[in-house]
Order: sequence, then structure tokens, then C-alpha cells
Amino acid sequence: MTLLQIMSANDSSLVKLRTTDDTEIASELAKRGIDFSRWPVLLGLTAATATEDIQAKYTDEIAELNADGRYKFVDIVRIHPDDNDPEYPAKAAGARAKFLDEHRHAEDEVRFFAAGQGCFYLHLGDEVLATVCTAGDLVSVPAGTLHWFDMGTRPEFVAVRFFEEEDGWVGDFTGDKISSGFPTLDELVVSA
Repeated sequence: MTLLQIMSANDSSLVKLRTTDDTEIASELAKRGIDFSRWPVLLGLTAATATEDIQAKYTDEIAELNADGRYKFVDIVRIHPDDNDPEYPAKAAGARAKFLDEHRHAEDEVRFFAAGQGCFYLHLGDEVLATVCTAGDLVSVPAGTLHWFDMGTRPEFVAVRFFEEEDGWVGDFTGDKISSGFPTLDELVVSA
């Protein structure tokens, strides 16, 4: 379930808004310059679905989003639990830790969640907006926006990523440990 929780940047226990209403989520994010919309959810799509199949199913949506040719690189990232791999817990923890600290990017961070879930935490002035994205959610975080991303302790998602430059995903980390004072994706979802 898609979720938006807006909190004080100085005290995460001060929740200003918590909603699962897509229209309200889109409206609140738009007020702050964040694009959010929904694409159709394809039933049966999982982290194991072939990349080519995902791209083929979303050809029209991808083409419409990139009608101006802005995005030179479009790829699919996926992570899913593998209980048969004894190294999976360490791999998952490493992948998760990579984006848990506050950072920004030189270009917009545009993601479409085809399956699974992840949470963007947007640090906008005196607010932090925890935006839990699930299958069907498209979010565009403007370049320079302070944020972090949590994929949970048992990551599972498939996301289409859009880049203007091949190295557009490189994070400029601020060194601020603000993220440690906010509920994790797992905590947000459990309390939903």
C-alpha cells in the first residue's frame, strides 16, 4: 500500500500527516515540487520477471514519460530475497545500507515501481516526507533534493529507472545522520 507520512525534520514523532489516499499523496507531494503518479499494475509481475518482459509491458508508459528524449538511459533494477543463497542476508544489508544516509543527485531521480516496495525520505526544509512506493507508483525526486532511500530488511522490488546521464545515480552524501532518527520502511509498513 502506498503511504505518505509527513514528519517534523527535528522530531519524527511529530507526524503532520499520514495517508494512503493516492490523490492526497499526489497533491501533498505536488505542493512540494515532487511528481507522483500511478501506472497500471501488471498482475503476476515479480522480481523474477524477465527485464525484456517488463520493458515490453510498459513500452507505452516509458515512451510517454520520455517523449522529449530527456532520459538517455532507462534500466531495470531488481532485488529479491534468495533463501537458498547463504550470502543473501549480507548482500541485502549492504545494498540497503548504501542509500540509508542522506544524499542528493545532480539530476532528477525518477523511479517506477513495477513490483515490491521501497521508501523515499525527502528532507524538505523543516519536514521529512516518508513516501512508501509500491507496485504502480512513479515518483520523480527533483535534482538537488536531500533524501535517503530504504528498501527494508528483506528487500524486494523491481523498479524502472530513468537517467539523463549514465552516471546520474551517483549520490552526493551530506554526512548528516538525520536518517537514523526516522522510522524505517519496515516500521512504517507495520504501523500502516
